[in-house]
Amino acid sequence: MIPTTADPLDRNRFPVDEWALVETDFSGDDMGRTETLFAVGNGYLGLRGNVDEGRDGHAHGTFINGFHETWPIRHAEEAFGFARVGQTIVNAPDAKIIRIYVDDEPLVLTLADLLSYERRLDFADGTLSRSLEWRTPSGKRVLIRSCRMVSFTERHLAVLEYEVTLLDADASVVISSQILNRQDGIGEYDPLKASFGKDFDPRKAESFTDRVLQPRFQRASNGRYILGFRCTNSGMTIACAADHAIETENEYVETPQIGDDLAKHVYTIRAKQGQPIKITKTLSYHTSSGVPTHELADRCDRTLNRARDAGLESIMKDQRDWLSAFWDRTDITLPGQPVLQQAVRWNLFQIAQASMRADGQGVSAKGVSGSGYGGHYFWDTEIYVLPFLTYTSPNAARNALRFRHSLLEQARSRAQELNQLGALFPWRTINGLESSAYYAAGTAQYHIDADISYALGQYVAATGDQDFLAREAIDILVETARMWADLGFWRQNGGNVFHIHGVTGPDEYTTVVNDNLYTNIMARSNLRAAAAAVERLRAVDAEAYRKMVARVDLDESEIAEWALAADAMHIPFDKSLGIHPQDAQFLEKERWDLSQTPESHRPLLLHYHPLVIYRFQVLKQADVVLALLLQGDQFTPEEKLADFDYYDPLTTGDSTLSDVVQSIIAAEVGYDKLALKYFTSGLFVDLADLHNNAADGVHVASAGGVWTALVYGFGGMRDHGGRITLDPRLPEGWDELRFKITLQGTRLRIDVRQDEVTITVEEGDAALLYVRGVPTVATAGEPATVPLAHQGRRDGGAPSLELAEGGRRADGTVITSSIPTVAHLADTWESHD
Repeated sequence: MIPTTADPLDRNRFPVDEWALVETDFSGDDMGRTETLFAVGNGYLGLRGNVDEGRDGHAHGTFINGFHETWPIRHAEEAFGFARVGQTIVNAPDAKIIRIYVDDEPLVLTLADLLSYERRLDFADGTLSRSLEWRTPSGKRVLIRSCRMVSFTERHLAVLEYEVTLLDADASVVISSQILNRQDGIGEYDPLKASFGKDFDPRKAESFTDRVLQPRFQRASNGRYILGFRCTNSGMTIACAADHAIETENEYVETPQIGDDLAKHVYTIRAKQGQPIKITKTLSYHTSSGVPTHELADRCDRTLNRARDAGLESIMKDQRDWLSAFWDRTDITLPGQPVLQQAVRWNLFQIAQASMRADGQGVSAKGVSGSGYGGHYFWDTEIYVLPFLTYTSPNAARNALRFRHSLLEQARSRAQELNQLGALFPWRTINGLESSAYYAAGTAQYHIDADISYALGQYVAATGDQDFLAREAIDILVETARMWADLGFWRQNGGNVFHIHGVTGPDEYTTVVNDNLYTNIMARSNLRAAAAAVERLRAVDAEAYRKMVARVDLDESEIAEWALAADAMHIPFDKSLGIHPQDAQFLEKERWDLSQTPESHRPLLLHYHPLVIYRFQVLKQADVVLALLLQGDQFTPEEKLADFDYYDPLTTGDSTLSDVVQSIIAAEVGYDKLALKYFTSGLFVDLADLHNNAADGVHVASAGGVWTALVYGFGGMRDHGGRITLDPRLPEGWDELRFKITLQGTRLRIDVRQDEVTITVEEGDAALLYVRGVPTVATAGEPATVPLAHQGRRDGGAPSLELAEGGRRADGTVITSSIPTVAHLADTWESHD
């Protein structure tokens, strides 16, 4: 999956622009990919980068964070505690559509004679603009410009502009602006529906066979249209509204049309050569878990009225001002690296589009850019997205963590269902209920409790938000610690040792195991964090402590139990090999020889039965290596190198969550060129469609991981226990890496160069960091510069299977590598229609 070049994009089609993604040639061959790359959103509302005219497309999509339908999960063989209710994001009514006909000829981009074309996703303006010149079948030239924006300041607002100019002749022009319920629509949507389920891929969203959106409201008045629907099973409601305005010197008439699933505002224009026609379409979406649609329609009216009163120029200025502030606190700059710079900013912009106005919802695996993974929230948020939010946009981080707190009661119920005390958060969900039908790689990933608790601790330490900790976060810490204390058990192994059995770690190619290293070490951190937080609250705020005890019915004896379990936690280590086994049985298996596995059989999950994969030492994604990052202060440098050497050759990279983590640890242990390769792979995973599924939506966790790979990997930042340290690993050929973090309200700019690191206070008073162990204080007006003698160990090579070949397990048996002998049978997957 790692590209062989640092620039895998066709620069004739996608020229380098450090502040935009630009497309200069239209292609119908990869529309799914470009619909994702050019999507616009704000964390609540997302519009895929479909063509304005709404005909051509891979997957037309308009998505609202958390707006979903439910359906019964029907297991082939039932068992107690299996997930019962599936949840899938709904394709909201599509109000992007503006169709044009010139002399009754429709513009269909895949068929049109385009004399020029450019599309631009602007990271500074937050707009998607397009300009094209079309020669109609009769030879007339038409210039069409459009602009699309989803507002970061008005959560429920989007704006579209569409301008048409006849360049060399008069013509009859019809512009049909529409709202279409594509989820249940007929006609043009049927071919897409028929394609669902054709190819096996568990990463895609489930499809519906029955009607999802039940019509409940419609209204048309003075160019404003509102459609309201209620989801059949979930009961969620939605209203979608569109306002229209036209500016032109041409003569025109307007015709309204509205029905249950389609609303149209049609302009019929006698267009004169050189006389522009400009349509402004203002959209509003409001959703609810059950508010009647007529009330949501009133909310849409208020949103559109404010937009009308403010005016388009003011709305666009607000967008630019918001993004200017966003980039002031988040931008990462790579001087002299324009190709990487463009890709970095695209990824950071995607995190903004997935999270900034999520507000009361979580951050889903695809944000609001596509329907992949059904719109579910995973641990992706806490481990891959929250670090970026915590250190650059703490209010957004707080909102995401408060969303997890809102699901605490369901997590308590889920724990009870699995015979556990405390709370067990669902592996994948929208509404708080477990929606993973395959428990081995879903529910069994108990580590999600520790992941959430880790993110809570990181946020509180970075922000000092003790109020959030005392009123909400501490409840999560207590309930998750309870779960670990109850799940684990004591055993005499030369002393009291605490074990955790029957769980799955981050690596989904190894499931339901005993003493998974990642799970145990993260659970230990969770237990210690809970005990420390409770003790601190008792010491500093007696009233908040009393309220917490009452809320969670805490027995003070539990605190000592957590501390004992943490101290006695079993952390697997194999002295013969000098590594940490991924779990108690992992080293008993033979190693999968990935070097002998053809690319046609990757990713493995699409070509091999799970049982085949489970019998080998092979990883979908970093597991032990991720523990080396999150709990790095618990390992020695020698252990990190040995563990990375052993596990890296076994890691397939079949998960987009893996490259960025491997990059960080590769940089730390000295594989500098490998670190850069992994970073480049993560950086371009969507831009270059390296996993062949960018069409399903942005890999938001990987985008978050790009920030982490730069700041933690090459910047060398770590944040163990609230102590911020820097130990840079700047790649050869990079002159400088500049990034920004906010600590306790103080914003810092950190400039890493080959021979020094400079810390500058941009906003606030002062901050203390440790640069290679040296306490360094930067104050307002007085930057701190620390010389660097080196950038760490540099080894241009990479670990290989041979490093462990011939090694012996503790029982004396020799470790060998192979591939499944019947792997050719996997070809049968590809023969299915």
